[in-house]
Amino acid sequence: MPSEIICSTTGREVRVALMENGRLAELQIDRGDERGFVGNVYLGRVVRVLPGMQAAFVDIGLERAAFLYVGDIYPDMLKLQESQGDAEGRPQAPDDRPRANAKAGQPAIQDLLKEGQEIVVQVAKDPIGTKGARLTTHLALPGRYLVFMPTVEHVGISRRIEREKERRRLRDFVERHRQKGMGYIVRTVCEGAPTEALKADMAFLERSWERIQEACTRDKAPARLHTEYGLVLRAVRDLFDEDVERMVVDEGGIHQAVKTFVHDFMPRAKDRVHLYRGSEPVFDTYGVEAEIARSMGRKVWLKSGGYLVIDQTEALMAIDVNSGKFVGSSSLEDTTLRINLEAVEEVVAQLRLRNIGGLIIIDFIDMDREQNRDKVFRALDEALKADRARTNVLRISDLGLVEMTRKRVQEGLDRYLTDGCPTCSGTGVVRSKTTLAYEILREVRREAGRSAGGGAVYVNTTPGVADLLYGEQFPDLEQVEGQIGRRIVVRALGHFHPEHFEVYSRP
Repeated sequence: MPSEIICSTTGREVRVALMENGRLAELQIDRGDERGFVGNVYLGRVVRVLPGMQAAFVDIGLERAAFLYVGDIYPDMLKLQESQGDAEGRPQAPDDRPRANAKAGQPAIQDLLKEGQEIVVQVAKDPIGTKGARLTTHLALPGRYLVFMPTVEHVGISRRIEREKERRRLRDFVERHRQKGMGYIVRTVCEGAPTEALKADMAFLERSWERIQEACTRDKAPARLHTEYGLVLRAVRDLFDEDVERMVVDEGGIHQAVKTFVHDFMPRAKDRVHLYRGSEPVFDTYGVEAEIARSMGRKVWLKSGGYLVIDQTEALMAIDVNSGKFVGSSSLEDTTLRINLEAVEEVVAQLRLRNIGGLIIIDFIDMDREQNRDKVFRALDEALKADRARTNVLRISDLGLVEMTRKRVQEGLDRYLTDGCPTCSGTGVVRSKTTLAYEILREVRREAGRSAGGGAVYVNTTPGVADLLYGEQFPDLEQVEGQIGRRIVVRALGHFHPEHFEVYSRP
């Protein structure tokens, strides 16, 4: 499908939007101090080994220690590192990579790592919420056409390259030119690429690995050995394929960096990179801001008049499909099928745009016919093929629910665009004025029992609750005054939080 990549710069903030058929498909944001760590390679130090969790915490120099699970460790790689330690006994990155299967006969974490040990790791997932980064020793260095895996002897071909002849050509090329003990994954953009470009990409990635090895012998943990590309060049590398008609950049320095990258790795695309010179913001010109505003609300409308409701919980993301204003023109079953099929496209679009990960529950409108449930499931499965993140989807249940997972490697988009509500703390609700009024009256009785003397009991609360106490609920106020035998003085304070109140008495 025809696509555009739009890059907007405002101060330290850089935003990259992928537009597909005139609609926002993906949005990535870098604000300088919030740059992600996925893909970075570190020399880390083990700070704690947890046998009960079969995991370890590793200090790589970030705010929180990172997490390394036993299944993400190559035991043979650790042995090789130990055998290649420097004169001080510090392990170095190996020159040759193991070919062992980490899943078969995996040793216990306490047999692999010790506190204080240094280890070469790569960030697989950014820190999310209160969790530290997720690490792996299965290093992968992505290039324009290939992903270099110095820790495993394997050659893989993207499933999106469907022509068998082309798959054989690419596999034969990589098998001939790769070093023994090292592996590659052939990316989708390799399809039809000349061998000269593949050779250049392979040489670049192997030089990067050599620099990591050199840094490992030179630096002391915790140390960063390799830094992944910044947001814009990463987008060029991963998104700029033959379907992208143009890339528009609004900042001269970034535009020059993109031109240089394209000249080195994809010279045939150099005429599709443009510097934006308009007077209004580039996202306004290409309609990106309007797409962000439309797509980021809790309720997302469908063209038919139906809508989605998207709610984040602690354990999962819930997406509810509703018929809304759409009433159809024939039977209820046909109307329901049409809304669900339309919702499928929007659900997948929202997963990509918001970078929703983890467990996801989609509540489609109930359908009586099994064949209609199959149509919706097949449509969902087909739509997810455009998603670069790995997904796993279960069939629609009799209740119309779909359970699925989507791989999450970084915070969702709402992490960058929103803060938790200071009023409701993210729940979306606050206690009603009536509820607060009765809570205040109960607290007045408690205060009267705690304090001596017959003086007044004072109440500080919001103007709305104060109006209620002196209005509709004044009889209740008088009743409590009679019960405690003391006067109640209510004061309205406009700066109070909607749920806050104070009850006290003076000696």
